[in-house]
Amino acid sequence: METTVHAFRWAAFFIAVGLGTHTALANEVSIETATGSVDVPVKPETIAVFDISALDTLDALGVSIAGTPARVYVDYLQNAADGAEKVGSLFEPDFEAINALQPDLIVAGGRSSKQVTALSEFAPTIDMTIWGDRLLDQAVARLNAYGKIFDREEQAKKLEDELTDAVDAVKSQTAGKGKALIVLTNGPKISVYGKDSRFGWLHTELGIEPAIEDVKASTHGEAISFEFIRDTNPDWLIVIDRAAAIGEDRTLAAETLDNKLVADTKAWKSGQVIYLDAAKVYIAAGGYQSLTGTLSDLSEAFAKTN
Repeated sequence: METTVHAFRWAAFFIAVGLGTHTALANEVSIETATGSVDVPVKPETIAVFDISALDTLDALGVSIAGTPARVYVDYLQNAADGAEKVGSLFEPDFEAINALQPDLIVAGGRSSKQVTALSEFAPTIDMTIWGDRLLDQAVARLNAYGKIFDREEQAKKLEDELTDAVDAVKSQTAGKGKALIVLTNGPKISVYGKDSRFGWLHTELGIEPAIEDVKASTHGEAISFEFIRDTNPDWLIVIDRAAAIGEDRTLAAETLDNKLVADTKAWKSGQVIYLDAAKVYIAAGGYQSLTGTLSDLSEAFAKTN
């Protein structure tokens, strides 16, 4: 009897979900997503967001978000998250919380992209993942898509123009300034990223020359030794601290790299080591505020050289 009641309750739950899911708003607009063109409601009022780069850009556009992951990791998005219902994590939605929220639109992407099908049972769901080649182009495409959805196209165009100006400024500053090695630290472990990696846009779209060409393309980078950094001898080290990005209290990147082998490189001797804001570039990559913040950090660092 108890099993029957339990099954009935879940059946009723999913029927309720189905009834609330596809109550389409009167107008729709076609936008480009990570999986192609999708029709979504115009000016949805209740939005749940599971992707931090999406939350970043929507926040920049002044869009109010009703549901976010319990942790957003990026400090400048905490105010947006504080006023929203908690609907799970970056990886695992809380389906009961989503059902209670009754969103008009769900935005997934990146770490939550595998949940798009399940989330679509509750409301129209779009996959706005930003990943791989042409990160800046993808970021602009997402920005303009959100502008269409929320009737903020003029504002989106203004932000796009500001981003373009910032990119052009950095490209002019990095030209002829030497070659860089992108290093990610994770406690005592280190790995490098090349042009075909998640951080490859720093090379391909900003014109920062890579210190080495044949880096293995991998989500988690190519594991290396400190001898590798010394032998590569880059003019610049661009450093991302994964442990700091996810809020772990572990060895800081500066401590990890502070050894005789790294100290023997041109980058270390010249003080040309750039510690990027890890949460911005690792967690919120492709978000408008993440990008402008990262570009500002790079601009400040390269401006110090002749």
